[in-house]
Amino acid sequence: MHASFSRSEYRFSLAGLLLAAAMTTAAHADTAPPVTLDRAPFGTMADGQVVERFTMANRHGMRVQVMTYGATITAIDAPDARGHVADVVLGFPTLVGYTRDSAHGGLFFGATVGRVANRIANGTFVLDGQTYHIPRTEGTNALHGGRRGFDKHVWTVENAGTTADGASVTLKLVSPNGDEGFPGTLTTHVTFSLNDSNELSLHYVATTDRPTVVNLTNHSYFNLNGEGSGSIENEMLQVNADSFTPIDAKSVPLGTVAPVAGTALDFRTPHRIGERLRDTNPQMMYPHGYDQNWIVNSQLSRTPVPAAHLWDPASGRVLDVLTTQPGLQVYTSNSLDGRYAGPSGHSYRQTDAVALETQHYPDSPNHPAFPGIELKPGQTYNETTLYRLGVQPVPPHHP
Repeated sequence: MHASFSRSEYRFSLAGLLLAAAMTTAAHADTAPPVTLDRAPFGTMADGQVVERFTMANRHGMRVQVMTYGATITAIDAPDARGHVADVVLGFPTLVGYTRDSAHGGLFFGATVGRVANRIANGTFVLDGQTYHIPRTEGTNALHGGRRGFDKHVWTVENAGTTADGASVTLKLVSPNGDEGFPGTLTTHVTFSLNDSNELSLHYVATTDRPTVVNLTNHSYFNLNGEGSGSIENEMLQVNADSFTPIDAKSVPLGTVAPVAGTALDFRTPHRIGERLRDTNPQMMYPHGYDQNWIVNSQLSRTPVPAAHLWDPASGRVLDVLTTQPGLQVYTSNSLDGRYAGPSGHSYRQTDAVALETQHYPDSPNHPAFPGIELKPGQTYNETTLYRLGVQPVPPHHP
């Protein structure tokens, strides 16, 4: 049975946006811009490069911070059902948290991941008859672009400003031919936009001067009750996918597609994330939780389609994820072990957040049946992901 999200399933997000709009007085609307944009230094790299951070804030209490190191989302502040504002993504209070701790821990908090997100088996693929080798950074796998992927570069500010509709920041990175073993000079632009409807848009555009492979994503870890608040096991997740790509013991796809029906990966209707987290199916035991690729229904749409719906009963916050990408990697922060702490001052542990990474399938270059990630000269990589934040009334049994 084909499952898809209906209008009613998005009523809570819409209700939250309408509530926020109702709280804004007409006089205020006449005088205040819908979204403000601030720009300030965030720190300095060892080589002297200055890292900047941009803050976009709208009239409803939503604030998004993006820094040039790794084109990284460092914070997303959003009001809950009671009007309390909290940061709903994991991160660090200082630049060194990202350059040292995130790098050492392989965390990728909030980062733009590339040139190829997710895993490449044995760090090897063949393109146009030539074999390419990417540094193996996770056992025998190349993970998230090699040793120094897009998340570990300072991006250039290409554009930043406000319009009548909102605010946006466009960051640019030129990855030279041979960078981490990938062919071709790839020029990538990522635009982060916030509007007054509590919608954050990430728009990726990339071009190349010779055939290459590209798979970009954002690696934000969400906890809708607030970063540092503990486990997300009680958050309710719905995934708009009837099937997924099964993995082996190294978390690499087998190259097959399987239905989610009858498995712990069936989120076609909302379920507590923790409900089947300890299922003994090998698909759950290999990665120590959820870390699989779901095949988004209506894949390869040129306009964003619903991919995931997340609701936190404790705070009432709701997150809807829409995307043009064909896959969604759901990751329950299985590797967090308490070694790192965020702005809240609380250490991060397993299941303290869920990443909802919109992307193409893992190890795509080695599976011809998967949607291709090859990019040729004259072509444009063009993908968009939307994060919509809203609220739903808190159930009576929650304080």
